[in-house]
Amino acid sequence: MRLRRRNTVWLGIMAALVGMVLLSGAASPQVMVTLVGMFLVALAASVIDFQPDRILNSAPKAALSRMRMSPQAREATERARRRTSYTPTGLTLLDVGLISLHSSSEGMTMRRSRSISLDDDGVRPYITLHVQPEEADRRAVIRFEIIDHDGETQYVHEMKTYLRDGELNILADHHLPLAMNERISGTGDWDLRVSVDGLLLGTLVFTTTPSLRGREKLLRRQSRLDDDSGSMLVDESQESPVSLEDLLRSHSAARREE
Repeated sequence: MRLRRRNTVWLGIMAALVGMVLLSGAASPQVMVTLVGMFLVALAASVIDFQPDRILNSAPKAALSRMRMSPQAREATERARRRTSYTPTGLTLLDVGLISLHSSSEGMTMRRSRSISLDDDGVRPYITLHVQPEEADRRAVIRFEIIDHDGETQYVHEMKTYLRDGELNILADHHLPLAMNERISGTGDWDLRVSVDGLLLGTLVFTTTPSLRGREKLLRRQSRLDDDSGSMLVDESQESPVSLEDLLRSHSAARREE
C-alpha cells in the first residue's frame, strides 16, 4: 500500500460539501451519518492505494526465501524472535556467520566457520539477506555486534547498505583482531548479533577457542594444580596406607573374637 495525492482536490471539495450540510442542520442524523460514512470510504479508497497483486506475489516469494534459509540463519532468527517481538518485515535472513583470516607462510587464508581461534589474525561477520520489493531501493543501517562469554562487547560495526530487490550478501567492512588482542580475556561461547535499522534480525552463538600459547598456559596451570593437589593429599595423610594383607588379618581377628 502507498499514499496517493492526485485525488486530494476533489476530496477537499467533497469534504467542504459534507461540512456545509452538517453545519446547516437541515439534514437528519441518519443522512449526516451516511454522508460522513461515504466520505470516509472515499477517503480510504483514494488516499491509500491498495495493491493486492503485490501482496499475493510477495507471499510465495517470502515462503520460498524461508525454505532457502541455512540452519545457522534459522537458529539465529529464532533466538532473535525470543528476545523481541519487533522484527524487520520484508527482510529474510538466509545465512549468517563469520569469516576468519589467518596468515601463514603460504599466504592469507580465509575460512567460513562457526568456531574461531585466537591464533587467527581476525574475524569478520557476514549475512545474506533476501529483500522483498517493498523494502528495496533504500539505504539501511546494518549493525554487527560480537559479545564475549562474559557479556562484554568486543566488536561493534555499523554500515549503511543500499538494499536491492533479491538476494544480497553483506560483509562487514572491518574485522575484529584476535591474535595478540589484550582486550580478549577468555574463550567459550560468544554471540554474534545482527540488526537492521535498530531491529534485531538474528543472534548466532559461536565458539572461540584459545590460541596455542594459551593452551600451553592452561596445561601448565592444570599440571601445577594437579601437583599441588597430590602433595596436599600426601601431607594430610598422617597414617600409613593399609595393605590388603593387614586388612584381611584384622578381619580374621575380629571374627575370632566373635
